[in-house]
Amino acid sequence: MAPRIEARTLKGFSDELPERAIVRERCIEVAKRVFRDFGFAPIETPALEYSEVLLGKLDPDSEVQRQIYRFRDHGDRDVALRFDLTVPFARFAAQHRQAIGMPFRRYHIGPVWRGENPQAGRRREFLQCDIDIIGTASAAADGEVLALVCHLMGALDVDRYELRVNDRRLLLSKFAEAGVTAGLEPVLRVVDKLEKQGPVAVADELERIGLSSDATRAVLDVCAIRGQAVELLQTLGTEAEHLREVVDMAVAAGADPSKLVLDLSIARGLDYYTGTVFETFLTDLPAIGSICSGGRYDDLAALYAQEPLPGVGASLGLTRLIDAWEQLGLLAEAPSTPAPVLVLQFADSAEESARVARRLRDAGIATEVYPDAKKLAHQLRYAERKGHRAVILYGPDEQARGVVKVRDMRARSELTVDQSELADHLMELLRQNRTAVGLTPRSTRGHP
Repeated sequence: MAPRIEARTLKGFSDELPERAIVRERCIEVAKRVFRDFGFAPIETPALEYSEVLLGKLDPDSEVQRQIYRFRDHGDRDVALRFDLTVPFARFAAQHRQAIGMPFRRYHIGPVWRGENPQAGRRREFLQCDIDIIGTASAAADGEVLALVCHLMGALDVDRYELRVNDRRLLLSKFAEAGVTAGLEPVLRVVDKLEKQGPVAVADELERIGLSSDATRAVLDVCAIRGQAVELLQTLGTEAEHLREVVDMAVAAGADPSKLVLDLSIARGLDYYTGTVFETFLTDLPAIGSICSGGRYDDLAALYAQEPLPGVGASLGLTRLIDAWEQLGLLAEAPSTPAPVLVLQFADSAEESARVARRLRDAGIATEVYPDAKKLAHQLRYAERKGHRAVILYGPDEQARGVVKVRDMRARSELTVDQSELADHLMELLRQNRTAVGLTPRSTRGHP
């Protein structure tokens, strides 16, 4: 016999068990609905790109460049796995600009890969849900993207978060006022680590890349400017005019002004950002990092096209958001089945059980049938473990009386209903405490 192979996954990669996979699928359904409500159309791009496509706007010494999975394929081509969905989209827009027309709105949901050091909220393969508007430099587009992020958080029932906004041009202007004008791209990459590493580590790194102690203090002082965006932006000069317009547009488009925080430490580490930048943090777990980030990139697509193609976009890190829910203990009640109803099996009643399930499915209620006529206690334990909301008992006695017993697994109660009323009764039962992603109200709010 061949030697047994150890069942294991690569470091930084993971399997998804049903509890997480169901929540992820429902989050994707919610995200797609929000994206479509704002007029974004779906596209797809390949997982593999020519390396030159992905590396074009990255500094050779940047952390992201070091994390890219790059290799020679069977045709000896220099290729790489995409590290985000924005750079491939810029290539896509340049390549297909005549067919899609400008401006163009897209959404794309798919995995990306980075050879990061695995830790909480950071994996080497993770799922992103991206939207972008390309072909316009309008502040209205930036504002609408911020509004969409707020709308998306609400649709996912996440209400304890901060949407921290900044503008790289405002940040560079403030650095110039403080006397820091040279070598700014490396400075921005270091500043972007403030949330994760803290001011002491960032100060040490700023001095390692050549800033004086005075310049380092000036940079950190600028990055400490933070407050409610609508109010704080009114106190800044003309240098903040564009961001004021963006925030005003976001509020007009439906963004919650109490969630918008001006934070001059937000720089975004990728070199292609040129203007508005933002990151979204859960109030109860900021250390896990941003769950939805993005910004304006006006020069990225110029690598692939002769005409300007300015763009702005956002990316929901869905894997990180679900990791956060898991860390906060909010997936404990997540079901491991997509069917809220289980029809129990009785001896010699398989066909009747199948007919009940069929009628419920026809009514739009996802229903599972237990396959074997085992003891009821065994079947009920199965329903409890899987997280079924309701159990249907339709044995010989119920069939003879033309009724069905419905056991509410959450309330631990049982009710007998007429067969003709079963679907309506279940619909009402399932409406109770229903949330966007199928968790309990406590679970989906982003906090215990």
